[in-house]
Amino acid sequence: MDRRTFLRTAGATGAVAGTGGFAGCLGFQLSSSDGFAGEPPVAENRLDGVYYPTHIEGMNMAGMGMAGDYKVGVFYSYAHRFWNVNGESVERTDTTPEDDVHLMASVWDPETGQVLPETGLSVEVEKDGSLVSQEVIYPMISQPMGVHYGGNFALDGDGTYTVTVSVGGVRTRRTGAFRDRFADPADIPVEMEFSAAARDEISYRTLDNAGDAGAVSPMEMSMMPDATAPATEDLPGTVLGEVNSNDAVLVATVLEESPEGVDTPGPYLAVSARTPFNRMLIPAMGLEARQVRDGERLFSGELTRTLDPDLSYHYGAALADGTLESGDELTLAPTVWPQIARHEGYETAFGALMGGMPERTLTVE
Repeated sequence: MDRRTFLRTAGATGAVAGTGGFAGCLGFQLSSSDGFAGEPPVAENRLDGVYYPTHIEGMNMAGMGMAGDYKVGVFYSYAHRFWNVNGESVERTDTTPEDDVHLMASVWDPETGQVLPETGLSVEVEKDGSLVSQEVIYPMISQPMGVHYGGNFALDGDGTYTVTVSVGGVRTRRTGAFRDRFADPADIPVEMEFSAAARDEISYRTLDNAGDAGAVSPMEMSMMPDATAPATEDLPGTVLGEVNSNDAVLVATVLEESPEGVDTPGPYLAVSARTPFNRMLIPAMGLEARQVRDGERLFSGELTRTLDPDLSYHYGAALADGTLESGDELTLAPTVWPQIARHEGYETAFGALMGGMPERTLTVE
């Protein structure tokens, strides 16, 4: 795939929230809180991969709403730094004095509970009928939450706000029972009560192991799903194995038949990309595959970004020349880094370091 073509279709940059959990209303509670006193400096000894961030923040839930094929949740925390990804550029954005909150939204399918990456999403914030802010907010990935959307916002003091989340149609190919869903946009208003005092009571804790290899545990959310990829043993088809490219874990499986919605019949190769430690989905990447048997190349091509109710979000293609056999070499080659903004702890992983995302090969057993 041509990289410029991919970037036009993927939606390249975005803002990212701090690594945090919801307050007790969603079943997640931090063990302690030091109080918010501004962000500590980024860890000097951070890894070129996934690492523990400097701090953990809680979040306040504003509310939820539903329209069309979508359900959304809106929540907020302290404004904080994030890293945008544009092509092969990773750039840190710091907070400004005008930023009151980091406002976030999660979008999912109410029927299956699957979080929906790559919908395209904007937020309009109103108070007393007057527009306060209107922005496109972009996909981001955090250790506790996985994929969601967000950005830093200035508000207009304490009070009741209406946050209208405008969800665009899902940009990726849909297969199976998702084939005819998520094509239409929807506007979903959510009422948010905000006060600076309530924000300042959100839990905040610094970590002693910042910079070490590892990740903060995922949130236990009782009211909304997270963006966890299926466990390897739960993937349909025959799992071929997994490889690691700059801490993007790529799990390959092959189905006997392509899902409905894939134009080419025959066996179907699906690759589920997820983070280490937390198994969060990694979307918006360019990925190609090569299948070689006894020195002969049987397949070489792009794996299409796809949303499926059984495979979840994945990268897939039909294998027109037949199934994979024992001894075949399957090479997975990332061609575009995941075009998704990063929380602290992910900004040096998934291509964002010298060397990028090298191709990896597994041998079919």
